[in-house]
Amino acid sequence: MKNRLQQVKWIDLSTVKDVRGRLTALESGQTIPIDIKRIFYMHHVEKDRGGHAHINTDQVIIGISGTFSVTLTDGIDTKKYDFANPEKGLYVPSLIYTELFNFSEKAVCLVLANTHYDMKMSLRDWPSYLSFIQNEN
Repeated sequence: MKNRLQQVKWIDLSTVKDVRGRLTALESGQTIPIDIKRIFYMHHVEKDRGGHAHINTDQVIIGISGTFSVTLTDGIDTKKYDFANPEKGLYVPSLIYTELFNFSEKAVCLVLANTHYDMKMSLRDWPSYLSFIQNEN
């Protein structure tokens, strides 16, 4: 079993500040370390999200507004990340089991992915995830 959680990292997003406010730019292969093929966002979240892992998809998670938390595990280690700063993104490589929770009322979570969505390429529950990563080696 590989320790993929060590590959997770915070990314400082390119932000310009002046008297008018702030502008944050996301550029594939520049500030974002993946080629972006899919963008989606979650808002008005009333229940926890996630509870799965992507077999072949790397992602960058960004808290655009409000606050929320993410727990990541690779089957060896587990780490919690808190989102409250829209000028930071979290790089999450493939095969990391992800759970999102504690969404504030006006939270918006933006996700950038390097693949198009294919449900067959995700492990939708913890037992499936553990079985997959144990058989990977």
